[in-house]
Amino acid sequence: MKSKGKILIADDDKNILKSLSILLDNEFDTVDTLSNPNLIISQYQKDNYDIVLLDMNFSAGLNTGNEGIYWLNEILKIDKNATVIFITAYGDVNLAVKAMKQGATDFIIKPWNNEKLIHTLQSALKIRESQLKIDKLSKDNESLSSEINKPNEEFIGTSAAMKEIFSVIDKVAATDASVLITGENGTGKELITKEIHRRSARKSKPMITIDMGSIPESLFETELFGHTKGAFTDAKEDKTGRFEIANGGTLFLDEIGNLPVSLQSKILTVLQKQEIVPVGANKPIPLDIRLITATNKNPEELIQKGLFREDLFYRINTVQIQLPPLRKRKEDILEIAEYYLRIFATKYEKQGVKFSNQAINTLQQYHWPGNIRELKHTIEKAVILCTDNFLEPDDFMLKQKPKKQEWPLKFEEIEKMAIVRALENNERKMTEAAKELGLTRQTLYNKIKKYNI
Repeated sequence: MKSKGKILIADDDKNILKSLSILLDNEFDTVDTLSNPNLIISQYQKDNYDIVLLDMNFSAGLNTGNEGIYWLNEILKIDKNATVIFITAYGDVNLAVKAMKQGATDFIIKPWNNEKLIHTLQSALKIRESQLKIDKLSKDNESLSSEINKPNEEFIGTSAAMKEIFSVIDKVAATDASVLITGENGTGKELITKEIHRRSARKSKPMITIDMGSIPESLFETELFGHTKGAFTDAKEDKTGRFEIANGGTLFLDEIGNLPVSLQSKILTVLQKQEIVPVGANKPIPLDIRLITATNKNPEELIQKGLFREDLFYRINTVQIQLPPLRKRKEDILEIAEYYLRIFATKYEKQGVKFSNQAINTLQQYHWPGNIRELKHTIEKAVILCTDNFLEPDDFMLKQKPKKQEWPLKFEEIEKMAIVRALENNERKMTEAAKELGLTRQTLYNKIKKYNI
């Protein structure tokens, strides 16, 4: 049975090239030969060989071995893990030993024993494969450490809305069902994902987050699916894609609504086949991931506008969780604020800092357009700048509400303002806005036309 290795033989003696090619062609997948050493580097970069069989002397009359050592060093410059085995005459063994000290893997002596030569190459190939696996694990660990070392935050809330969401999490976490989380920016979609992962059977495996809106289209495939060395001009080494790093764990595709339609088909293909093919590779890599996606947009509206594939939507939307904005669960505001106060008071060594009663009232009355993210940053900033043990309303530096108009409003103006606010609160969803106003959907529609809203 053939080994899967790719062998490059460089020797100025064409008879040696021919005999080695015939011998090794039955043992390895690829055996290429070169008689011109000046082509070694370009050929190596093109096909990414596992082993190079390299003559020590190319010029007639020279037996210093310097040519072979020169090309060894050139190969190691582009691949520090290159496996180079020298072909040398019996009298040049000392030169071959010198070459091994400079990075060669082994050497064979002319005339060689066929069986011993094949055994040497197969052993070198196993060492090469082991080194590549070690390097891949090292790179994976680097990528994982950046994810694992992110500070963990809890998802907090005891409001009726949050109790319902936690109930859904309890039911879905133990499964591998795909989950789509929708909600405004800053509502805690990633925290929900971490909560699902923490309660799942995959909790000991990585949870990898990808912001789909931040990846340039030109880097999309290599970032998500990885690439092999030499796949394109700047691919100087193998790169493990984020999908592969998440294998066995949870993959969180954040802001998937920002993904161009042209790239959505690539995601859909991967999810359907449950495998990826790195750029430049031929062999697919099987995937075992739990998929969670999130968007701050309305997926149904994106589908209607032709901005999101309907088949991808159904693939990612086995279970949907709608996160309410913070203004719709005001009873959670103080609990969340106190949680972040404890974190930042410890971080900035200001233990003992508390909210005054006026500060609590201010936090609860503010409308929080940036949701939990804005609340978190507000508390952190207040803790950093405070000079007293009590945080007061002015410490939050919140945007002031517009001053009340000094003249009475007409009924039509009040009604129009109420409709506009209800539409904003419910992301222009007619049914929910009508319910908030206590109107029928048709009545609301008529009033929107009347006021040209």
